[in-house]
Amino acid sequence: MADAVKALLPWKDADSFLGGLPAGFDVEYFAGGERPPSLDSVEFYVPSYMGGPALAEIVGEMPALKVVQTQTAGFENFLPHLGEGVTLCNARGVHDASTAELAVGLILASYRNLPRAVRDQEQGIWPTSYAEMDDSLADRTVLILGYGSIGEALERRLAGFECSVLRVARRAREGVSPITDLPALLPEADVVVLLTPATAETRGLVDEKFLARMKDGALLVNVARGVVVDTEALLAALTSGRIRAALDVTDPEPLPAGHPLWSAPNVLVNPHRGGASTAFEPRVARLVRAQLERYTTGVPLINVVAGPPR
Repeated sequence: MADAVKALLPWKDADSFLGGLPAGFDVEYFAGGERPPSLDSVEFYVPSYMGGPALAEIVGEMPALKVVQTQTAGFENFLPHLGEGVTLCNARGVHDASTAELAVGLILASYRNLPRAVRDQEQGIWPTSYAEMDDSLADRTVLILGYGSIGEALERRLAGFECSVLRVARRAREGVSPITDLPALLPEADVVVLLTPATAETRGLVDEKFLARMKDGALLVNVARGVVVDTEALLAALTSGRIRAALDVTDPEPLPAGHPLWSAPNVLVNPHRGGASTAFEPRVARLVRAQLERYTTGVPLINVVAGPPR
């Protein structure tokens, strides 16, 4: 690559953010809004984090585009706009720590009734009875559905809580059950954590039958994608009081004002904050810098999820 590669990056001072830009790039800033004049020549595009649909749609306006490197593990919103010959890479590994931490936090917040404590604090209420005991993770069974790198990070964080872990993925491997075993495993789980990607196979996976197989009082934690869960089926299960849920993602999303999920019983809603922590920036900077270096030196890119290897 004799000529400089045009890259569209979402940081005003990309050199500082990335800890130094690899040689061979002509970088332009774009994080949404007015289209930059260089779209025709862009080869390498990093969309802004959680920036909305327009940042995916603009991919179709870049005729010279070779690589899209997302800052998210999810990538399904880019697929409809991906041209032939364009390589799509996701941010596998970047959000492992942050998402795993949040999953643990949602479990503990639900089990130890922290939302109730917040409401009591706002009203200046000190409970006068401890007859109603909080739940503990100790001696419980946590089923991780979609066991990959985030699942591994979650299991490491659960190690000190004296709980058991069931691992489920699309295909069987050592220590991990295939998804075909899920109906038999669900009744064993006190907590079910969803970490599956949004695909045709997983859309609506958590439906009425799935929820019915969960044991009474079980907790569903969704830190995956909102569309994995049938919202109407979940609302019915929550309203019946048979299960609880803690949701980082919802369907629809953003959750509109007045939606029944906001006021449903037995649910904690967190507005899609799984990756939004201080762990994010240093990890995504390392990934993007490494990918830029790979691209200019001819080393194969990592995290390729669609399009040709490059």
